[in-house]
Amino acid sequence: MSKVIAIFGAGKGLGASVARRFAREGFSVALVARGKERLDALVGQLKAEGIDAAGFTADLSEPEQVPATVQAIRDRFGRIDVIEYGPISGEQAFSPATRVDAATLRKDSPLLLLTPVEVLRSVLAEWTERGDGAFLMTTGYTAVEPRPYMSGVGPLMAAARNWLYSLNGELSAIGAYAGTLSVAAFIAGSDMGEIAAAAMPDTAGPLMDPDDLADHYWDMYTKRDRIEQLHPEPSVR
Repeated sequence: MSKVIAIFGAGKGLGASVARRFAREGFSVALVARGKERLDALVGQLKAEGIDAAGFTADLSEPEQVPATVQAIRDRFGRIDVIEYGPISGEQAFSPATRVDAATLRKDSPLLLLTPVEVLRSVLAEWTERGDGAFLMTTGYTAVEPRPYMSGVGPLMAAARNWLYSLNGELSAIGAYAGTLSVAAFIAGSDMGEIAAAAMPDTAGPLMDPDDLADHYWDMYTKRDRIEQLHPEPSVR
């Protein structure tokens, strides 16, 4: 039985690149996303490339959907070895800290903080029994280095990053791993990258190649020598 990576928040940018990168190493791929039409299209593309892939529709802003989704993946593939969680989309946005209110944080906290916790809980027993597993989480650089006028999603990603740092030390005791990739730019091919390039052509900056990010994830998964990877690496911190 091949190993399985489950990509939560799979899209045509980073999710597709991570799927292809792990598939090159023999992994089967479970793709989780809310939009069935786009999900089916991505699954079709991967299958046409010879990748063992299947799609699972779920709204990741509703943590209570996690157990059934994870069980559906197990029913199809028999196991889950790696989780990649990075579902942020054009529906989330930066805002000045002076404009952030409780309603905004309440709206986005399930997707960015509560659901990843539930995803990990749903696979923990399996990983403990097997003595292996990996939880990979994508965040933005504002979770690492807060900046004026770029709040909103940042505090929630920072809270998730805090949880993942603690998780890394605890999972190592059972032979598993947790790591986070903090991206300091918009990602080519992603919804947010396309929105930023169209809305801010002079200020969005160069878009990151999702294949480069997928390579980072494979390196983190195999080496397990760091909790966090920043990309691109900042020249001054």
